[in-house]
Amino acid sequence: MAPRLNIPPVTRVVLVVLLLQSVLSAAVRYRQWSAHSEIVVEWLSLIPQLSLFYPWTFLTATLVENNIFTLAIAGFTLYHGGRYLERAWSSRELAKFLLVASLIPNTLTFLVLVTLFTVTRDESWTLTTIAGTIPVQISFLVAFSQLVPAHTVTLFRGVLSLRVPRFPLLYIGLVFVLSLTPLLSSASLLLALFGLLASWTYLRFYKAVFPDLDSSQPTSMRGDASETFAFAEFFPGPVKPFVSMITDPIFNALVAMRICTPFSQADISAAHGGNFMQRTAHGGVRAEAERRRALALKVLDQRLHAATTTAGSSSGPRSQSQPPIQPSGPTIQTQPQPNIQAAMTSQPTEVFGETSYNPDQDHNERGDP
Repeated sequence: MAPRLNIPPVTRVVLVVLLLQSVLSAAVRYRQWSAHSEIVVEWLSLIPQLSLFYPWTFLTATLVENNIFTLAIAGFTLYHGGRYLERAWSSRELAKFLLVASLIPNTLTFLVLVTLFTVTRDESWTLTTIAGTIPVQISFLVAFSQLVPAHTVTLFRGVLSLRVPRFPLLYIGLVFVLSLTPLLSSASLLLALFGLLASWTYLRFYKAVFPDLDSSQPTSMRGDASETFAFAEFFPGPVKPFVSMITDPIFNALVAMRICTPFSQADISAAHGGNFMQRTAHGGVRAEAERRRALALKVLDQRLHAATTTAGSSSGPRSQSQPPIQPSGPTIQTQPQPNIQAAMTSQPTEVFGETSYNPDQDHNERGDP
């Protein structure tokens, strides 16, 4: 029997739509191919001059690839990245993240191309194709930078080691180089830049986080106030102060426009103290389950000790005040009961197994530069 691929539902749907739309676009272009003109599918891809009557292209254009090379990379990225994030967050959170990473970069790129046409009167800007999974791919890299900021990837047998937050900038450089070739359109660099900004802004200020079960933080907490996810962390160390000098005034302007909300002291304390938990893949969901089990064992142990204390305090006066009541009916043989008090006062690890969870460890790993 062939092995069954375990693909979460949202990732599965995205892969199927990517394959169907890319094949359909290729079939239409092949059928209408001409050596003297470039064929575009304006009802699937987003072309500023031609797609005004097809508003759904602002969303569908993200899942259309125009060549087999970019389609293979897109399928590989969505398969592994989608599975990782959908299991780390949830299907609903991944769907919202994909919507943000698709709709906002496409819209901003559309507006920039129209502006360039207005300034230069060059019609080629409005005929530029906006399509491809580039904003989704760089958004996945941004999400990985949030989930595993201290993780280091070693390449070429230790010759090159890079932390995960460095990959978005490397990806933008690679897109810039490929946009000079026929593989990618001139709009690809804009899609990568706006994908980085949109995904980071969403994860930094708007995405709901999972509160710690031991804390009293509300379940409506949003954003990530940790210093390891600041925008300057995407850049090398010597450049970070200059990036902060540019991003801080922009953030203050967005706060004044009420687009972004500044973090409260409680949010900052929660980020530094680990009072809320980011459900990370590779053990994130497992860590939450272990935490829940540890809490359940703790509550059960407290109840057992309380029951033991109550039984011991009530049995003493009863034995001194009155003798036990003898049964008047026929004698019934019963099995001997185990020593309940000994079982209650024994260590819970002997009965239920040992479960431990150290939240400080994840926080320390997350806080390392």
